[in-house]
Parts: sequence; structure tokens; C-alpha cells
Amino acid sequence: MTDTFTRADYEATAASVRARTRHTPKIALVLGSGLGPVAEAVQNADVIPGDSLPHWPRSTVEGHTGQLVIGHLEEQTVLIQQGRAHYYEGYSLPQITLPIRVMQLLGIQILIITNAAGAINPEFRPGDLMLITDHINLLGMAGLSPLRGPNDETLGPRFPDMSRAYDRDLRALALAVADKAQLHLQEGVYVGLAGPSFETPADLRFLRLMGADAVGMSTVPEVTVARHGGLRVLGLSGISNKANLDGNTTTTHAEVLAAGHSLAPKLSQLLRGLLRRLPTNPTA
Repeated sequence: MTDTFTRADYEATAASVRARTRHTPKIALVLGSGLGPVAEAVQNADVIPGDSLPHWPRSTVEGHTGQLVIGHLEEQTVLIQQGRAHYYEGYSLPQITLPIRVMQLLGIQILIITNAAGAINPEFRPGDLMLITDHINLLGMAGLSPLRGPNDETLGPRFPDMSRAYDRDLRALALAVADKAQLHLQEGVYVGLAGPSFETPADLRFLRLMGADAVGMSTVPEVTVARHGGLRVLGLSGISNKANLDGNTTTTHAEVLAAGHSLAPKLSQLLRGLLRRLPTNPTA
């Protein structure tokens, strides 16, 4: 698999998706570790294995099914990416963000992106949902960007603005839906790291000083590409483990998956409430 792509490559993958679905979605959801069960509620679903699509990165991590589910949910036509590939699996940033480019070419206008994240804010607890208000792009600050290289102006501008990476109107809507459903929704800043090792206590204290509330190993490159392509983005983190600022606890992937499964009903309730409140033909 190549680690760079042209618009023709993205178009080929998008054409393969179109050929396998009856639906034309305008809203996409990316489901993080352990959150895959949310896709089970989709009706009239067309299920497309990711490994059947040209150029699609195959997830090798437990808890990431690696398929597209396209159908109807709360009277919306949605595309759900059930599991994602990660940079730490050995893929390049253009490879792990290819699904977002494909969504852009399929006509997706709104991207709801989720992840399992570790708490940095000591007030957060496993089982909390966090509305992402902003992110810290440590990979990008170190020079690793999915936008590095020649820019295709037909996909987005050379220098995309990231001052409003997470759509303010969508965030306000999420808060209103959570309030009506009596779901406690934390708000905070997500920091994206490369992984795959979990953070040391010193890492977490440093990230806390930077202003981060939760940490994970995904999302930021995808949001960067989504905003480059003009998609509106809403980000949600499921808090999977508490802050280990003093080194007295051990974090495992099994813990992350278990928390994701317990969070899935709460996340599903929030997502379905959001879909009910969104227009049936959203625009960018």
C-alpha cells in the first residue's frame, strides 16, 4: 500500500463505496475503541468491509471492526466508520486519514468523530463523555501532518484555518441534547499523541500544564483533514481511564475496551438525539 495518494486514488475508493450502497449519506460518524455497537442500530444497512475497498487502511487493533455501515438512523442517512486505523499501527498519516477524504468526495457535510480517551483532568472519571472544545496537535507541532507535501486545491486550501476545528453550533446542539436527556457531558481539550504506549505520569503532568483534559492516539489527524476539506466537525471522547498523575495505577487496552462498551449506550443516546435535531439535508 502506498503512503501517498492523489485525488484519483480517493475518487477510486469513493466510487467503490458508491457501487456498494443504495444510500447517499450527508452525515458520517467515526467510532473509536469499544464504541462499535453504536452502529448496530442502523436500519436498511449496507455493510462494506474496509479490506474490500482500494487503498483503505485495515485496522489491526481489537475493538475496531474495520467496516463501513451505511443506512438510516433517526431518519438521517448516515455513514458509520466502525473502527479506524492508527498511526502507531505503522500507517502513514495520509493512509489513516484516507477515509475522511473519501467521505469528503462522497458528499459528507458533517463529521461526528468519537474516541476512547484517558483522563488528564483529575475531575474526569471513567464512563464520562467529553465534548471536545479544541485539540492540541503534538504530532503536527513535531512536523507530522497529513497535509504535508503538495497541496491539491480541489480538496482544500494550502493553509487551512484551525481556529474553529470543532463546530460551535454543533457543540451547542450537543450540550442542549445532553441537557434534555439528563446526560452529564464534560467539556475539554483533547491532545493527540502517536502511541502505542500509554503515557507516563510525567507525560500526563506535562500535558495537563499545556491545558489538555483528555489524551488519545487518534482523531487529530482526521479532524485536520476534515477541516481542510470543509467538513463541519463535532468531537466526542469517552473517558476510559482515570488520570494516572502519580503512577499508582496501571492502564491496559482491556480497560479501554471495557469502558468503551459501557459508554456505548450513553454515546448512542447522545448521538441519536443529535441526529434527531439535525436537518435531514445538512450543508457545510
